[in-house]
Amino acid sequence: MEVILVLLIAGLLSGCLVYVNSLLNDLVSIALYADRYMDSLLGTSGLSQIFDIFFGFGVSLIVLKFLKKGFEQYILWTEGDADTEPLILLTGFFKALAIAVSFPTLYGWLAEIIEDLTDQLIAVISNSMETDFTAVITGISSAGLFTAIISLIFFICFFLLYLQFLTRGLEIFILRVGLPLACVGLMDADKGVFRTYIQKFFQSTLAVLVQIVLAKMGVALMLNTHVLWGIAALLLALRTPRFLQEFIIVSGGHGGGMGTVYQSVRLVQIAKSTFKK
Repeated sequence: MEVILVLLIAGLLSGCLVYVNSLLNDLVSIALYADRYMDSLLGTSGLSQIFDIFFGFGVSLIVLKFLKKGFEQYILWTEGDADTEPLILLTGFFKALAIAVSFPTLYGWLAEIIEDLTDQLIAVISNSMETDFTAVITGISSAGLFTAIISLIFFICFFLLYLQFLTRGLEIFILRVGLPLACVGLMDADKGVFRTYIQKFFQSTLAVLVQIVLAKMGVALMLNTHVLWGIAALLLALRTPRFLQEFIIVSGGHGGGMGTVYQSVRLVQIAKSTFKK
């Protein structure tokens, strides 16, 4: 009975190994541009046009809020302090408008940096990595039922991680679509919802980088028959969003949203240049 179970699990894993290793190749672009991937599956371009709709709606809200705050504060005197310099309100308006308009370009830069850095990290991890899947399956089959079950747990964790990647892609897509609306909060003194929104955005995009590297590391360990280490890497990958949430905090101050965006992109650029050295 034990031999039959081992052979059954080995037969299942033989198809999974090649499939799992190939899944990691385009996973970053799928997570960062889920709308393009889903459009290719559906054969339409409807999802990509959603951003244009919300972009126009967000810019309209920014203009309306600027006119409303200016009218109520400086004409009706019913909101805020009428003695406050109009330049402050005007600065918040242009800041919100500038981030909303430039966001697609900024996101393109950030996505390119993350993809490039991820490719380099995966290339380093994959360097001289054992890819003889037949030998791996033979080793699992000869190691007994316990190792076969542990290996099966590894692949269950991986496919859970793969589903989390797809969910992360949808999450980033929704955050991209809604950012022009979040920029409306930049005209408030406390930056409104924008501060929390941009924190969640960078947490999600950096989680993609960390998770894909940990997933590749787990597969590399698995292919070298270090199954328990591979499972540990995948479990940490599954916990990555919560792990990053503990220390990714968007600070306040006068730098505002644009400073946060620039500093975050600059941080990734520094990490990339350090890695190249």
